[in-house]
Amino acid sequence: MPAYVGDGPPTYEAEPTGLPVADPDALGELVADTVLDGARYGSSTLRAVSARGDSARYRGEPRRDALLTARFGSGDEALVLVAMATGARATAGAHRAAADACAWIGRAVGRSHLRLAQDIRAARRGDLKSGLHRLTDRSLGKLRARAAELGLEPDEYTASLRCLLLPAAPECRTRVFFGVGAGGLFRLRGGEWQDIEPRVARTAGEPVVGFGSPPAETPDGDRLTMDLGIPTPPSPYEPAPAGATGGAGAGGPGRDPAREPFRFRASVARPGDTLLLCSGGLAEPLRGEPELARHLTRRWAGGGPPGLTAFLADTQVRVKGYADDRTAAAVWEA
Repeated sequence: MPAYVGDGPPTYEAEPTGLPVADPDALGELVADTVLDGARYGSSTLRAVSARGDSARYRGEPRRDALLTARFGSGDEALVLVAMATGARATAGAHRAAADACAWIGRAVGRSHLRLAQDIRAARRGDLKSGLHRLTDRSLGKLRARAAELGLEPDEYTASLRCLLLPAAPECRTRVFFGVGAGGLFRLRGGEWQDIEPRVARTAGEPVVGFGSPPAETPDGDRLTMDLGIPTPPSPYEPAPAGATGGAGAGGPGRDPAREPFRFRASVARPGDTLLLCSGGLAEPLRGEPELARHLTRRWAGGGPPGLTAFLADTQVRVKGYADDRTAAAVWEA
């Protein structure tokens, strides 16, 4: 296993060198350097990790990324949620905002998991998109309310939020992604990586070398849905809060992820696929350093899902110039 890929070693050391400052009256707020989880349901095997980046390890700062993996329900009715969030850079409460975002979307999805699982199995994509948009909106709206309670500006207590929904029923291969903010959604199919991040009107840039961008609709019926920040209809899962009129893309200027366009994709997995959802800390080097993509292809294509420790090692291969936290969830299809 290489320690790094690219044209030279990273600037920082590979292992943690400092711990974050602890408050003796708030020890429950401490964030572990690394968390690791996994499961197998139906035809899919899940691996998930969130690890502090080299820069934060060197400076003794807490991990700004948060990760939640949760199963709601049981048997074929169960629904697995993977949620990951990244707090705003250079803000004292970034790790708390990320944890709050994961907890709030987890609570919302959990309370609505039966209806969500039914809609996924029935391929009601319109209901899924509008409903998940509203649940996301409400969860990130709570971050803005918490910022006000703390006397902070909205962009000082906010987080990007990216989620996967995985039905436990073996016959259902629909995988649902939704969220707002930076990160990546990739698929390894037939030994080739595809960048399948849903595009929105405000996203621009040249094609990325080494990744294929799918058409608006693939032969499998995968459709890249877009949202331009217009008001969303009421959620079929939870009632809209009183006075709510705008979607996740509504609001004033700034870099608050909660005000960025909502992204959604529901796609049907094929046997042999590997789906990778990740925060910006892994998405950026995957797009910027082709050797990292080739390394993960060698590790994951055709060999079946790795164990937890092997998955951790795979996702921690370092790249010079990329030192942010890395959070990733990968799903292998049997």
